[in-house]
Amino acid sequence: MNIINYGKQTIFKDDISVVEEVLKSDFLTTGPKVKEFESALCKYTGAKYCVAVSNGTAALHLSSMVLLNKNDKVLTTPNSFLATSNSILYVDAKPVFIDIKEDGNIDLDLCEKRLKEDSSIKAIYAVHFSGNSVNQKKLEYLKKTYNIKILEDCAHSLGASLDNIKAGSCKNSDISIFSFHPVKNITTGEGGAITTNSKEIYEKLLSLRNHGMIKTDSMKPWEYEMRDLGLNYRLTDIQCALGISQLKKLDGFLEKRWAIAKKYDENFEALENIKPLYPFTKESAYHLYVIRIDFKNFSISKEELFNKLMDKNIKVQLHYMPINKQVFYKNLGYGEEFTPLMDRYYEEVLSLPIFPSLSEEEQNYVIQSLKGLLYA
Repeated sequence: MNIINYGKQTIFKDDISVVEEVLKSDFLTTGPKVKEFESALCKYTGAKYCVAVSNGTAALHLSSMVLLNKNDKVLTTPNSFLATSNSILYVDAKPVFIDIKEDGNIDLDLCEKRLKEDSSIKAIYAVHFSGNSVNQKKLEYLKKTYNIKILEDCAHSLGASLDNIKAGSCKNSDISIFSFHPVKNITTGEGGAITTNSKEIYEKLLSLRNHGMIKTDSMKPWEYEMRDLGLNYRLTDIQCALGISQLKKLDGFLEKRWAIAKKYDENFEALENIKPLYPFTKESAYHLYVIRIDFKNFSISKEELFNKLMDKNIKVQLHYMPINKQVFYKNLGYGEEFTPLMDRYYEEVLSLPIFPSLSEEEQNYVIQSLKGLLYA
């Protein structure tokens, strides 16, 4: 069996053709395809404004520059990629790690408890883990009741929805961010985007993406003003052409991810001591398919299972190691937070391969290999 990664891009001939067209055009960096991609993302998510950027981390960094001030406390999850909480540190604000729920998402009830206790908390960074949206009604309530900033990290959830609210619509948040890394639901190679319904935030992001510069009609043709210390986080026309083409295929990609997730669920639901992270739902974008295994009831350890699956060319992964227990964060004084669900989650989970081009044969091979190793 060929190597089966936990995730990978799905590229078609027409994706290659549109990139080739841009390579033959007058614009390679910031040109008409950037705006076209941003407009397409607005149409898909329902947000008013979109700013395409060089990657998901850049999206988080710029968002933090707009939303946060020095020493602001921000409630966030330990169950994410490092970039989520790192972006808070980039602007000298302070992450406050909150435990997760059984589905891997941040516990918004615990967030409310902390908000009641500490009026210096200024924001929540909520990650839609694995493609499964956080509770939108609770998000709306917290934003209105406590007058806080809310960022939705939708790096996993393009295409997801909850209560008919699409991920990235910013209906109950100030900003949403996306990532278009090759393992995500669509790809631009590297790339990211920020959506918002605030014109003020949008205009600020546009400037910060481009060195903090602005240009107005009243200026001479060669003039520009640098009003903020911005960065070069622009996305290219080459990448945006690919993104436009990929976005047209997103709904089809989701159908294939749902079919794989449903098949996994059906094969694991009758087994003891193994279960999916949450029951099958078409509201999830299934960027990841996470399985929970109670290793206390098996003769094989998590590390042994991981390595033996890798030996079988099944490149499983673990999403995620708790951020607050990384060496860098421990050196800042983190690591002793009371997060029992996150601790148990970390001991139990693996991410199985899921991507649109995963064949029936490969799916069966993953299922039978996992069963064979656990129940040998």
